[in-house]
Amino acid sequence: MSVEVRQAHPMFAAHVTGISLEQPPSGETVRLVEELMAEYAVIAIRGSHADDAQQLAFARAFGPLELPPDLGLKSDSSPHRRIAFGLYDVSNLDAEGNLLPAESIRRGYSKGNELFHSDSSFNTLPSKWSLLHARIVPPVGGDTEFVDMRAVYDALSDDMKLRLEGLHAEHSYWHSRRKAGFDAVSREMEAALPGAVHPVVRTSANGRKCLFIGAHAARIVEMDEAEGRALLDALFDFATQPEFVYAHKWEVGDLVIWDNRCTLHRGTAFDGLTYKRDMRRATINEYGPEISSTQLLETAQA
Repeated sequence: MSVEVRQAHPMFAAHVTGISLEQPPSGETVRLVEELMAEYAVIAIRGSHADDAQQLAFARAFGPLELPPDLGLKSDSSPHRRIAFGLYDVSNLDAEGNLLPAESIRRGYSKGNELFHSDSSFNTLPSKWSLLHARIVPPVGGDTEFVDMRAVYDALSDDMKLRLEGLHAEHSYWHSRRKAGFDAVSREMEAALPGAVHPVVRTSANGRKCLFIGAHAARIVEMDEAEGRALLDALFDFATQPEFVYAHKWEVGDLVIWDNRCTLHRGTAFDGLTYKRDMRRATINEYGPEISSTQLLETAQA
């Protein structure tokens, strides 16, 4: 089957058919996907029914896995896992595949996924891509929206671009969770993911400058807290205007890949107490060992 590419939004994002996930990608496929990602930043490979092992093998062809962290929650240390180790469980399901109860702590902190963010921007290792595979999708809602932060940067005024040069933002996982209403953060959870500092302006894979902010961005290091927060809020509001947003409506078998270095994304709401949504995410870093953020912290402190 030949590869077909159809742009899904005027600024970025593409639907791709003709790439198989059922076997490790050839060198030619790796080069093609890298080129498509550099151009579109978000691609949806449609019609794949890969299993966990095949999804992991495909992801590893493009970089080392970022392993899920241990946040000290019961689900992290469960003696049996619903999905393969190395994948993030982005679902509303428990270890047996049943709907999580309304009072589940996972439901609480997962509400932060409905805010526009960049995966793992709170880690010191530079995240490259996320690869999310749809196994079960709800009949209504549960879409994923994306923002092209290259286009956002291009649309900023020259004065704002000049103002942002040299600034750095501190990114915190727990900042976004508190922002979404989850306050049950223990000292152990805080210590497991302490956050990281990154430039506010980065250069994307195709050489275009982009903003690097999102719901995890808690403060501007070089500014007082109130002024920095006001700037981040203004940039966030500007970036999430409808013209910059692509909404992906999931089909079973979709593998959507996005570049965490130049996009934001969020999941949209759905009736998660009635319908199942089973998504499994592989995340890769630009370089380094296959390690979780909590393991990385332990290594740095040793």
